[in-house]
Formats: sequence, structure tokens, C-alpha cells
Amino acid sequence: QVQLRESGPGLVKPSQTLSLTCTVSNGSITAFYYWSWVRQAPGKGLEWIGYISGTGDTNYSPSLKSRASISRDTSQNQFTLQITSATPEDGAVYYCARGLIRYGELYGVDFWGKGILVTVSS
Repeated sequence: QVQLRESGPGLVKPSQTLSLTCTVSNGSITAFYYWSWVRQAPGKGLEWIGYISGTGDTNYSPSLKSRASISRDTSQNQFTLQITSATPEDGAVYYCARGLIRYGELYGVDFWGKGILVTVSS
């Protein structure tokens, strides 16, 4: 079955760029899914950040659109999240996931990575 694994620094300084990579196994990121990033801050619910489609199109949460960017490397079967100008409020467990598509919309997730904790602190 598909496996996703997040990697990246666990500590980022305020104002720097938070950068995470998701490596996908047993499945191609060019397949017809929305390859997504989701986060969960301490004591809060899940927050969808955005996705990159199998064709490379991207879509972001309005609250993060100005700072978030998702890209991919199809040769490595990886997709990457960057959030610029990080603040302590960006500290969270970050998950990558394979999103399901219905009528062009993201309507669920069938596979998740285990998550990676990122702290934003000086």
C-alpha cells in the first residue's frame, strides 16, 4: 500500500522558512490524487494547508495562501511544503497525505504520513 513519510527540520527560527518534504512509496505522485499537507497545532484541530495534484496544479488554504508553497520532484517521488516568515503559531505536527478527488474537489484522505513535529522558536 502507499506509504508517505515526512522529513525536515524539527526546529525553525521565527521569520525563517519552514520547509518539509514528503516522500511517497508504492505510489506515484503523478497519479490522480491531491497530495496534501495538513497540520495540527497543540490543542487544536486539523488544519488543511494545501495540495499539489497529479498534474502539478496547486491549491492553498486562504489563511496560508500568501506564505505557503507546495512543489514536487517527480524524479524523487517527493513533494515539498514551504511556509515563509514562520511564527511560533506555525508550530505544529505536520502531516502529508493522499487526498481523494470527487468532482474536482478534495473530499477525503486515504493515506497519511506519521507526522513530524515542527517547533518555531529562537
